[in-house]
Amino acid sequence: MSPSFRLVYVPGVMPDKWVRIWNERLPDVPLTLTQVPPGEAPERLLGRDADAGLVRLPVDRTVLSAIPLYTEQTVVVVPRDHLVTAADEVSVEDLADDIVLHPLDDVLGWEALPGRPALERPATTADAVELVAAGIGVLVVPLSLARLHHRKDLTHRPLTDAPASSVALAWPEDAHTDRVEDFIGIVRGRTVNSTRGRKQPDGAAPQKDRRAGSGRAQQPRTAGGSRRTGTGGAAKNPRRGKPRRRS
Repeated sequence: MSPSFRLVYVPGVMPDKWVRIWNERLPDVPLTLTQVPPGEAPERLLGRDADAGLVRLPVDRTVLSAIPLYTEQTVVVVPRDHLVTAADEVSVEDLADDIVLHPLDDVLGWEALPGRPALERPATTADAVELVAAGIGVLVVPLSLARLHHRKDLTHRPLTDAPASSVALAWPEDAHTDRVEDFIGIVRGRTVNSTRGRKQPDGAAPQKDRRAGSGRAQQPRTAGGSRRTGTGGAAKNPRRGKPRRRS
């Protein structure tokens, strides 16, 4: 096992919160963080250049394990004076007359691109943003990438019927280590004392349920919160029979 935990992540993903929790919980295990292009992340994992990665789906599930974390909203990036800025959200049909740029590092799984195609595909999303600013066309991306490449002369609007991009935590199928499990616990919000998913040491006794008390059996509670007594069945009414009539 490497002395540090090596995490790769793709542009648009913000791992800062999880890294901070890691450093608080495992201060003796340095976490090295490396940003890589979306298409390069699986290669880094399979080449053992990283222990885990925050990647965009899909990935090859025959060689990589993955836990989906969230799905991003898709937006269209346009100049501030574009017609679609008059609306709160946009549909694919609204882009029919626009040149829609399709960078080579696009992360959306289009079956058919909207709008009109550009003469050439930009090499990167950053290059495509520059072309939008130059008035060449518009760009459809996940919201995080629109924010990452924000410019004062551009804005974005939600695109309601476009494919979306999901982010996942992934690691090699045959390299599910304790450190990977530690990071899984962090992204899933487990507490520091949780042992879920971690192997117990050989010979370790199972943890006792704290609710069991110190050897005395606990009686079940009723819906109102009080404890039942006796051996079961309906509660007995202390006032039995008819009241005696006074003479």
